[in-house]
Amino acid sequence: MDRVWLITGASRGLGCEIARAALDAGETVAATARSADAAREALGGEHGRLHVLPLDITDAVAANAVAAETIKRVGAIDVLVNNAGYAELGYFETFSDAAVRRQFEVNLFGTMNVARAVAPHMRARRSGLIVTISSVSGLVSNAGGAVYSASKFAVEGWMEGFAQELAPLGVRSLLVEPGMLRTDFMDRKSANFGSIDTPDYAEAITQYRAFVNEANGNQPGDPRQLAARIVTLASQSEVPSRLVFGDDARQWASAKVDQLRQEIARSADR
Repeated sequence: MDRVWLITGASRGLGCEIARAALDAGETVAATARSADAAREALGGEHGRLHVLPLDITDAVAANAVAAETIKRVGAIDVLVNNAGYAELGYFETFSDAAVRRQFEVNLFGTMNVARAVAPHMRARRSGLIVTISSVSGLVSNAGGAVYSASKFAVEGWMEGFAQELAPLGVRSLLVEPGMLRTDFMDRKSANFGSIDTPDYAEAITQYRAFVNEANGNQPGDPRQLAARIVTLASQSEVPSRLVFGDDARQWASAKVDQLRQEIARSADR
């Protein structure tokens, strides 16, 4: 079955790999990115099954226009992949208020903009799948990831409820929670670090940045494998509500579940 995919953040990283996997499966793809030229270059140029459109997801008007243009060109949107985002990596007190708000503006509100633009079309057709690229950091937070995790925790809470609102209307949802993937997500193209000097955290921040630098390019997760998994799931009649991808993600998520169980037990009335 030839489906139409609308994918955000498709010029590089996981979004680009999902676009390639969908195209390889014979699907039609509307690939969006802030730079349409970068997306065209990454995906080898437009053709009959590939349409490239510029989109800054923080612009709600533009998101509506892209959804409308996609439907005009190819008739429908069967799968939305809300992938675009970036990371503020570092200790909370080293970030300005503007930086924190920007993290939410992109990762949460931008993602909401695109979902708002596409959901009415899917509801009208009583069909569709919304794939939201979250992170295991949407389930587990740690030192150095508080701001990024906060945005992904918010995405998780929103989509968990929104999915239940959409399900009776025939629209399915998949939250994807990868561990560390071998993409450029941890370099300066996708990640920012705090700018406020806070001496109490100096040593810890130095160690954290060394960890990020060492991990960048050496992450255990294969984005191509995840992209293929998402395309396969999209073709199935039953889709799980969550996909926790990677051994590291499953270990962290399992440890969080165990911790919650213990804390729930200790919270019981005596």
